Amino acid sequence: MKNSWQRAGLTIGAMIAMVVTAACSAGASQEQGGTTEEEAPTSLQVGLVAEPANLDFTTTDGAAIPQVLLYNVYETLVKVDSATGEIVPALAESWTVSEDRTTYTFQLTPDATFSNGKTFTAEDAVFSIERVQEDWTISLKSAMDKVESAEAISDTELQVTLNEPSNDWLYRMTTRIGAMMTPEGVDDLANAPVGTGPYTFGEWQRGTSISLNRNDDYWGAVPAFAEVVFRYFEDPTALNNALLSGDINIVGTVQAPESLAQFEGDDRFQIIEGTTNGEVVLSFNNSTEPMSDPEVRKAARTAIDHRALLDTCWAGRGTLIGSMVPPTDPWYEDLTDVYPYDPEAARNLLAGSDHPGATVRLRIPALPYAVACGQVVQSQLEEAGFTVELDQLEFPSQWLQTVFTDADYDMSIVSHVEPRDIGAVFGDPDYYTKYGDPEFVELLEAADTGDETAQVENMQAAARKLSEDAAADFLFLLPNLMVADADITGLPENAISESFDLSSLGTS
Repeated sequence: MKNSWQRAGLTIGAMIAMVVTAACSAGASQEQGGTTEEEAPTSLQVGLVAEPANLDFTTTDGAAIPQVLLYNVYETLVKVDSATGEIVPALAESWTVSEDRTTYTFQLTPDATFSNGKTFTAEDAVFSIERVQEDWTISLKSAMDKVESAEAISDTELQVTLNEPSNDWLYRMTTRIGAMMTPEGVDDLANAPVGTGPYTFGEWQRGTSISLNRNDDYWGAVPAFAEVVFRYFEDPTALNNALLSGDINIVGTVQAPESLAQFEGDDRFQIIEGTTNGEVVLSFNNSTEPMSDPEVRKAARTAIDHRALLDTCWAGRGTLIGSMVPPTDPWYEDLTDVYPYDPEAARNLLAGSDHPGATVRLRIPALPYAVACGQVVQSQLEEAGFTVELDQLEFPSQWLQTVFTDADYDMSIVSHVEPRDIGAVFGDPDYYTKYGDPEFVELLEAADTGDETAQVENMQAAARKLSEDAAADFLFLLPNLMVADADITGLPENAISESFDLSSLGTS
């Protein structure tokens, strides 16, 4: 049996800026999303800085696809409430768990239909779960390894049996692997997704935009906007200027925090600041020299002045965490004191290692936060005696191939935004970080199969071991920074799921 934490995938969505753009034309008077069509603009345009390679997240890693499609086109049985972080009903109206914690029985809504007209039933849920196990190719699919069987008891009752208790499985069903599909709708997932969500796929103008249309047959609350167009901006400055000029409504993820000053004190805009799951990680290749040397890794961690780095490269916005757990997770501990900044100690550690004066290849994606932080990291490491060769790689294709696939690097900087991804990134020795320490993996397994107390204790122990082993350095946690027109409602303070959920958006 595969480890349920193994080969879970990298999501890179905090690299993706989201912008929302609206045109203001009137519609009918049906109430929607806290407003009426007569009052609400009919078109909302969402701009991003990274376009997905295709629309098939069953075969393609990365966060750009689920940000657009999850909860909007594809729905899940359960979803994450962005305000509370709790798991709440979606296509499943309710569920029960057996006493031995291995059998989940879901009561499904009888009203949902796919955009191709087919009624959603428990058979579609069985198909979707089994397809993850059999046909998906992305590494995230391993979370479904815990499922022993899925059975449609009736059209509206689904029973899923796990091969052992898992605290993690239901949470993973809120992510892309929980997306409900139908056999009649999977022929061309890369170009024509078919789901039950409040929006249907419209048109993709490659290099420019992806549009979604309101699903007039949607079984739930009707969304406010008749059309949403996700537009793509290569330049974050152009993105901000578009908001200032009135061409867009929302900068969904601010790519240059210092730019917030131009919006502050302007009654036309609102600024939202919260948190994310986006750990900005200084990744180490634990399998090759010099980073396979623990003393070199410890020297690198001790050489980084995290507060100065955050102030310099991200305008002081964000949270210092010290390991791979954000404060919104129940087992969070502040581990920033494990390797406090000490340049003299860093120089001594490096000099006493098997690789004094080590040369490291710092290969980063050409994305704003990575570029800004990469220059600071290079300077601080060199002060400690490292020689740093800094390379910027085009993102996504060049970085994904060179670093993520080939592991042809010593260090990199990337934001991992998949929720609860400590095991995903570090639990598999074949993953690009090349860690997968057996004791660490055992702690994750004990956390997954134990009771609630055991889960918290073992997850905390795993996070501390990861930090003490210096398997990577954890630069900071990205904030959720958005700027929007003052009348846009329903924007989440925290971005803690894979989705930019459009269903709650409206206007005041």
